[in-house]
Amino acid sequence: MAEALQIALIKGDGIGVDVSDAAIAIVDAALARCGLPAFVYDEISAGAAYFRETGQDIEPGGEDRAGRADAMFLGAIGLPSVRYPDGTEISPHLRLRDRFGLYAGLRPIKAYPNGPQRLSDPRSGQIDMVILRESTEGLFYSAATHGRSQIIGDAEVRDTLRITRRTTEKLHDFGFRLARKRKSRGMAGRLTCVDKANVFASMAFFRKIFDEVSGAYPDITADYNYVDAQALDLVRRPWEFDVLVTENMFGDILSDLAGGLVGGMGMAACGEIGDDTGLFQPAHGSAPDIMGQDKANPLAAILSGSLMLDYLAEKRAAPAYADAAALIEDAVLRGFREGRLEPLEFGGTMGTRAMAAEVLALLADKSHVPVGVG
Repeated sequence: MAEALQIALIKGDGIGVDVSDAAIAIVDAALARCGLPAFVYDEISAGAAYFRETGQDIEPGGEDRAGRADAMFLGAIGLPSVRYPDGTEISPHLRLRDRFGLYAGLRPIKAYPNGPQRLSDPRSGQIDMVILRESTEGLFYSAATHGRSQIIGDAEVRDTLRITRRTTEKLHDFGFRLARKRKSRGMAGRLTCVDKANVFASMAFFRKIFDEVSGAYPDITADYNYVDAQALDLVRRPWEFDVLVTENMFGDILSDLAGGLVGGMGMAACGEIGDDTGLFQPAHGSAPDIMGQDKANPLAAILSGSLMLDYLAEKRAAPAYADAAALIEDAVLRGFREGRLEPLEFGGTMGTRAMAAEVLALLADKSHVPVGVG
């Protein structure tokens, strides 16, 4: 039997606790169905509530333990009333991205049958794309570590937008490989570089490196869009896009916009991947106003768990983890197609526990085996 892998678990704040519990139960069920051992979870205290109690945003040694795990899973971080002395929100996860070089931020955007369609055009039901957000540099470079912003008294603040060749080459290579992987599964095989190369030298550099890397992938269609035009096109024709690769802040904004097209942040899964480890989390906030009330949609966390399994399949060269990921993705798809998943977020009647229970029931149905799962 395969060895049990270790996952650093940070449940964090607000509904992070609720959705983490749901995701863990479903990940473990998928592992069991594939004959894999359950993960060993190393729970690490971190977040705004922990900061309020201790003055630290993560427990002593927590970052080191997270880095030693096979992967990290995060629920949600932040409470509006708890801030660092400079007024910014508590954000140890940004430091984890920076410390462990988690440059490839995956944000899948997929329309599900019977799910909300915010656009009237029926083609919006075909939306299936990934926004690949660089997660360590760009305009977030200043936010990752305190002291990088230049604060000039009470008159001016300067934040630095940073683009490096080393990270950008890896990001674009990741993007082309992702587009190739999706092409093998029947998708378009198209990578769009989203930038503002007509204005900023940093963005022209970002595009220059994209062009250099594209030469190694002649089978993938490479094209471009300025970020303002891309925002427009996500409303006009989002079904035409496959993989978008972009700077950190642009990706942060566009992924939320795109998430709104397919229902909302309760569907916004996220993976942040580096050379040695990855962090997986729902992209939504901590929503402390509904914490513990059984109202949160856990699907973003559940689908993030699927991304984590897919990542571990590649990291460990163990296809059975990819089978477990496919089981979760298929259960969510079937749940919407058959009208069995109706989250409160979309006007349905099912809270966190009911949604998780239904996904578990779909996973337990051994009469159904997704195509490609051994």
